[in-house]
Amino acid sequence: MAIALRRYRFTVDEYERLAQANVLTQCDRVELLDGEIVEMTPIGDRHASVVARLTSLFSKHLGDRAIVWPQNPIRLPVVRSMPQPDVVLLRRRVDFYASGKPGPDDVPLLVEVMDTSAETDRRVKLPLYARAGIAETWLVELATDRVETFRRPTTTGYGEAATLERGQRLAPQAFPDLVLLVDDLLG
Repeated sequence: MAIALRRYRFTVDEYERLAQANVLTQCDRVELLDGEIVEMTPIGDRHASVVARLTSLFSKHLGDRAIVWPQNPIRLPVVRSMPQPDVVLLRRRVDFYASGKPGPDDVPLLVEVMDTSAETDRRVKLPLYARAGIAETWLVELATDRVETFRRPTTTGYGEAATLERGQRLAPQAFPDLVLLVDDLLG
């Protein structure tokens, strides 16, 4: 007979207090997802390369129009989460978010590079991003060399989705003049 255990779900504030008290350190590869502290998957060579490529592309083409925020935390208190997405484009802020981590209203585009993290990114993080109100999310799937784009967040998911393959073009909704090829992202 299975026993149902009650779990304690952390808030974003409680999670941050654990870090401030050095219960969690930068050496701990964890993130808060839907109130639970979970281990992050290891980063493979191709995954790291694509994250570096995206960071470079966005920095080069957007310059001072956005802050490129690679593998840093964002606060999503409404869904009890503080994920560390692979690359996030943030609205410009003079202090570069020194006074507090960015939230959903600061994020015009969030990108997850999927390799060993594909199931978590698709089944756990993507619905959280939609419920939190992240305007646009891209999933860069290394196994299939595809990019999936998601727009129009709702409490039940994204209202608009598209799958793009090599040779096709895409642009962030917040920066429609930044037209990229899927090949530019994947290398």
